[in-house]
Amino acid sequence: MMKISEAISDLHKMDMEAGRHGWLQGLHPLPKLLTTVFFILTTVSYGKYDLAGLLKMGIYLIISFVMGDISVKLLIKRMRAVLALVCLVGIANPFIDRKVLFQIGEFAVTGGMVSAVTLMLKGVFAVAASYLLMVTTAVEDLGYALRRLHIPKVFVTVLMLVYRYIIVLLKEIERMTDAYSLRAPGQTGLHYKVWGTMVGQLLLRSMDRAQIVYDSMMLRGYQGEFYLRCKKRAGAGDYLYVAVWVTVMLVLRYRG
Repeated sequence: MMKISEAISDLHKMDMEAGRHGWLQGLHPLPKLLTTVFFILTTVSYGKYDLAGLLKMGIYLIISFVMGDISVKLLIKRMRAVLALVCLVGIANPFIDRKVLFQIGEFAVTGGMVSAVTLMLKGVFAVAASYLLMVTTAVEDLGYALRRLHIPKVFVTVLMLVYRYIIVLLKEIERMTDAYSLRAPGQTGLHYKVWGTMVGQLLLRSMDRAQIVYDSMMLRGYQGEFYLRCKKRAGAGDYLYVAVWVTVMLVLRYRG
C-alpha cells in the first residue's frame, strides 16, 4: 500500500517538475522531442562491441541533467524497476558469445561480456533520455509536439488519457487493498487465492470509471480529439538547440 501511495506521489511530483521555471523546461516541446528521438536512434545504432563509442553519448545526458537541474538519484529511484528489467536483457550474452576480444592481465574479456554491457547501457541511456523528456515537458505539450509530427490523433489521445488517469487507477487499487487489509488484519500482502477476484473487481471498477469519464468528456463537447495548443511559439533558440545536439551526436557517432 505504501508503494502505491509513493507511485501516486511520484506522478504528481513529475507533473510539478515539468511545470517548473527553468531553461530546459522553457524550451518548445517539439525540439525536445526531436532531440530525444534522435538521441535514442543514434544510441541504438552502435554496434554490439562498440562500448567505447557508446559511452560518449552520455555527454548529452550529463549536460542535459545539469542544465535541467534533474536529480539522477530520483531517476534511479523512480525508474528502478524499468532499469532492472533493461539490465536483465543482455544477461545471457556472456554464455552465448565466448569469443575472447582482449585480455586484462590473466582475465579474458569475451565478446559476450562487452555486448551485454553495451546492450544494458543502450537501455539505460534510452530510459534516462525518456525520463528527461517527461520531467521537463508537460504531457499536454508532449501531445502537441506529437500532433505536430502528424502522429495519429488516436495514439496521442490514448497516451494522454493513460497518463492522466493512471493515478485514478492507482487510487482504485489502493482503495481495494485498504479494504482487503481491514478484512484480513495481520496478513502481509494479498493471499494468492484472492488474486483472481481482485483483478476481476479492478477490471469492473475500471470499466465503470472509464464510462463515467467518457460521458463527462462527451458532455463537454469531445469529438474524438484533444485540441492542444502550446504556451509558446518555437523560436530560433529552440531550433538551434536541435541543430547543435544533432550535430554533436553525429560527430560522436561517426567521427568520435
